Amino acid sequence: MPQDGPVIAVGPNPDPEFDAAITGGGGVPGPLRNAEGLVWIDSTSVPTDIPASIRWVQLPFAGIENFVDSGLLQKYPDITFTSAAGAYSTTVAEHALTLLLAGVRGLWHRETTWDPKNAAPRVGLLGGSTVAIVGAGGIGRDLAPQLRALGVNVIAVNRSGTDVTGAVVVTADRLDEVWSQVDHVVLAAPATAETKSLVNADVLAQLKPHSWVINVARGALIDTDALVAALKKGAIGGVGLDVTDPEPLPADHPLWSIPNAIITPHVANPPQHLRPALLERVEVNVRRFANDMEPLAVIDRSKGY
Repeated sequence: MPQDGPVIAVGPNPDPEFDAAITGGGGVPGPLRNAEGLVWIDSTSVPTDIPASIRWVQLPFAGIENFVDSGLLQKYPDITFTSAAGAYSTTVAEHALTLLLAGVRGLWHRETTWDPKNAAPRVGLLGGSTVAIVGAGGIGRDLAPQLRALGVNVIAVNRSGTDVTGAVVVTADRLDEVWSQVDHVVLAAPATAETKSLVNADVLAQLKPHSWVINVARGALIDTDALVAALKKGAIGGVGLDVTDPEPLPADHPLWSIPNAIITPHVANPPQHLRPALLERVEVNVRRFANDMEPLAVIDRSKGY
């Protein structure tokens, strides 16, 4: 029987649902030794001994630090690697908005008595404020209109200067100008050498006493010791973290005892949402690969994402 499309393997183990996504995209599920493409669905391991026939590899997450650090991308310079950047943006943007609203509206404080006199001062207003989305890619493009609907002024920071609907775009080389202009910050940038400890003591000192910092990207973007110090002295309004450094956050870490630190255990993109979104991305990228189109979210080796 003639083959209708490129053979695409799934690794490290077979998976019928991903086979179905490959078929839906016009590919043919098959063994790695005969394949032109590889869909890698395990974030805890790295593919090895990729055959010369492979021209494209789909990785499972937007954050690809472990694959970069392993040297995988450099080992196979002729292969096109794609991440899942943008595939999970809807659920992560919603989580970021939830953390920000919970912080600004004072929901971080667990009331134990009916005491409006003391509770009211903790309730802020997000509408009319200015929020910077740092690393405004897919998450930022989803989050900006949600913030605008609440009357928020949005500054979207990205490297390329790409337009973000409803936002004023500032390129990353001007980020130092942004911190003092905003009320709140949402971090959505990839973890690279350039973004490590992006939010440090100097940056925290430029924010306002009511500023909330939300991190739905990677824990390494924040200097945790500097953050704890800023929170303890009331230098910022609070922090909403779905990711931490270290991660997982140890049970005895001081962040757990700070009331205006809202912490969720890296669940902005939980498994029940992750898998369907990745299946959809695989089908789209297989279709693009089968039709000689550039797949979505091609990784730039020089940038590491």
